[in-house]
Amino acid sequence: MIDKLEFFIALAKEEHFGRAAEVCGVTQPTLSAGIKQLEEQLGVMLVLRGSRFQGLTPEGKQVLTWARRIVGDTRTMREEMRAARHGLAGRIRIAAVPTALAMVARLTTPFREKHPGVTFSVLSRTSIEVLTLLGNFDVDAGITYLDNEPLGRVTSVPLYDERYQLITAVGNPYSDRDKVTWAEISQLPLCLLTPDMQNRRIIDQHLAEAGVQVRPTLESNSMIVLFSHIRTGKWSSIMPLNLAETFGFSEPIRAIPIVEPDASHTVGLVAAPGEPHTPLVQALLDEAMALADDFRAHR
Repeated sequence: MIDKLEFFIALAKEEHFGRAAEVCGVTQPTLSAGIKQLEEQLGVMLVLRGSRFQGLTPEGKQVLTWARRIVGDTRTMREEMRAARHGLAGRIRIAAVPTALAMVARLTTPFREKHPGVTFSVLSRTSIEVLTLLGNFDVDAGITYLDNEPLGRVTSVPLYDERYQLITAVGNPYSDRDKVTWAEISQLPLCLLTPDMQNRRIIDQHLAEAGVQVRPTLESNSMIVLFSHIRTGKWSSIMPLNLAETFGFSEPIRAIPIVEPDASHTVGLVAAPGEPHTPLVQALLDEAMALADDFRAHR
């Protein structure tokens, strides 16, 4: 039954019998037969069939919710038994919003020192993608904003508050200031993240509150692209304070606090709801709480 449910979850995700079979490591006839047997056992049609996959039936959508829950619980049980025998081991998959990527090492490094049998996979994703991957069990945890847009049902650990600074070269407008307002920076040639990023939506929100809007001269979904343009001295950007500190901007680049308002938004670790979590996820949540204490101690 578990194998058949995993086939069904893969098909719902891939929306293609061949790709789903490849993901599951079986032949397409084996996957098709497994889903057919699942339908017979449950007494309902799960998949709309034609010459190709056409979607799930209403009953299929209900079963998908149960399948994810059952498979998730089964994985938790297996991990608990493995951890009981051999200690923590395996791979933790984390998806993080771009502005939080520089902070991931502060979580993974001490974790791996305690649990050397664990490896990591870290992906850069939008906040919406983080939650989607988490809901589909494609990642074990995410790092995203907690207080700006709805999260749905998740377990969360607040890590730090993100505050915003103008990053600009010495000699540019406002570079000699100790602080600058959101309204003032709207006049600068800015390079910003793309609008699908929550950080960008936060920036646009605070600019709108100041009665202004900007049309960036460059947009990218990569922080590296933004950093490289800032270092030319010809571009400015708006970035979180902790990110600027991590990358160590120095002369001739300045980081200037933005006020009116002095805005902040909470970034934290999120995991799927429910108890018990897998041993790996629970250990990661524990590490996140320790990191949060460290952030508060040095605030």
